[in-house]
Amino acid sequence: MPRPREFDESTVLEAAMRRFWHRGYEQTSMRDLADEMGINSASVYNAFGDKRSLYRRALDYYLEHSVRDRVARFAPLPPLSAIRAFFDEIVERSITDKQQRGCMLVNAALEVAPHDAAFQKLVADEMMFIEEFFRRCIAEGQQDGTITSKRSAEELATTLLSVLLGIRVLARTRPQRQVLERAAGGAFALLRSDD
Repeated sequence: MPRPREFDESTVLEAAMRRFWHRGYEQTSMRDLADEMGINSASVYNAFGDKRSLYRRALDYYLEHSVRDRVARFAPLPPLSAIRAFFDEIVERSITDKQQRGCMLVNAALEVAPHDAAFQKLVADEMMFIEEFFRRCIAEGQQDGTITSKRSAEELATTLLSVLLGIRVLARTRPQRQVLERAAGGAFALLRSDD
């Protein structure tokens, strides 16, 4: 009969997420993870498998508690307000992150996805999820007249996604409010209604 786990899974997943997010996949060892998670290496392997499997679980945890949570919180807002709140929160998180970790999804896109088809699909799916949130908001805003109809919702959503990813990369090296708000402001200017 297997022994019951002597740790809270979400607590140790959050610890693994923090370590991977700060150091990246390649620069994080299983020993680093065990130390950060506060459990021994055997327990890490027994509970989560190898490093790649743990990274996948940590990335899923990150996505659930950041990207998906943010979309769920802002989707009920009026369209333009939802987009602005999404970007405002990203800018605020970026300038208050003293470790300048950027976005774990973007980090995975750059470090792991190019060499791993499963992670490439995961990253692409998550980026399409964000883009679809923007597209829905834009389409609603175009219907109520608060967002321009000069460009398609699809084109504007892809532009917003590109600006978002750019902000998250900028945050790694230039996390100044003025820089990040200027980038977001340029995207909002494209959304202005025809009126």
